[in-house]
Amino acid sequence: MNSFPEKWRKLNVVLSHDWLTGMRGGERVLEILCEGFPSAPVLTLIHNHAAISEIINSHDIHTSWLQNVPGILKYYRYFLPFFPQAVSQMHAPQADLMISTSHCTAKAVRVKPETKHICYCFTPMRYAWVFYDEYFGHNPIKAVIAKPFLKALQTWDRKTSARVDRFVAISKHVQTRIKTFYGRESDIVYPPIDTSRFSISDKHENFDLIVSALVPYKRIDLAVRAYSRSGTRLKIVGTGGELKKLRAVAAPNIEFLDWQSDDKITRLYRNCRMLIFPGEEDFGLVPLEAQACGKPVVAYGKGGALESVIANTSGIFFEEQTEQCLLTAVDKCASIKWDPSVIRAHAEKFGITNFIQGMTDVIEKTL
Repeated sequence: MNSFPEKWRKLNVVLSHDWLTGMRGGERVLEILCEGFPSAPVLTLIHNHAAISEIINSHDIHTSWLQNVPGILKYYRYFLPFFPQAVSQMHAPQADLMISTSHCTAKAVRVKPETKHICYCFTPMRYAWVFYDEYFGHNPIKAVIAKPFLKALQTWDRKTSARVDRFVAISKHVQTRIKTFYGRESDIVYPPIDTSRFSISDKHENFDLIVSALVPYKRIDLAVRAYSRSGTRLKIVGTGGELKKLRAVAAPNIEFLDWQSDDKITRLYRNCRMLIFPGEEDFGLVPLEAQACGKPVVAYGKGGALESVIANTSGIFFEEQTEQCLLTAVDKCASIKWDPSVIRAHAEKFGITNFIQGMTDVIEKTL
């Protein structure tokens, strides 16, 4: 079990997370905090018990009124306008410390005056500040309706950032956003991967891999169009609102695998030729997981990937989000004889021990 120092385990801690609907990177971070603070309650907007790990589910989980809305677990993203109101009614119980893991609303949970609040910030709210075109630009009617609401959301997001005593960014990229949008300084603690789950494989089958939520800003559409042109096999692990659109334009060489268990994803990492990472990300745990299996990454050269991938050592960057730029980078990656042990050594720098040490230092400074 990975845990924080014993003196911190005795703290009265509350955890806050945006929503619990699946086990992605943010939930992996929360899981480690849940292990470190085993008696901490977890506050969240909605909770899908079946989609969440037993480590998190073993905690006392408090949800908002949204939990009682019929169909909310499937359609919760459509309820974004109600999130601020729902979280405003959530109050953390008496505690020494609240740690929120937030990219949307978790940082806005109210705490008692004597409670210190550390926000582990995945990013300031994407919908309000960045990727407007990716989320709304494809639908002119939706864009017109959304614009005034998003302005109000920006105001609310900036205002509620004042409820945080100390921000922790997941990357330099996010640190810059926190300064720009909230006017706040922040520490950096990189999110962790459990390197013990992964092992080197210097062999591969003839396919490339994407592991991602299928949402607009991830730019899976770019990869689908590019690979449909090239004819190279591509396997895509993930679910999301873009799935129907992506299937409609995908050639037969592209296989959609839905979401998979951790063990199956690890096997795919080990067996793939390379991982494709086509969007601008806040950081990027998936590339590190692939690198922990000794596999190179082809990533868009902007955002957090610049901190999790080393050019020409553990992967290749492409500079423009065009089909040709991506395909050129894929060809270059395929032509290089990579050293899997060097690639894994880079990934090991982002292990759980380093994350716990970083967060321990932040707690020390805050308290």
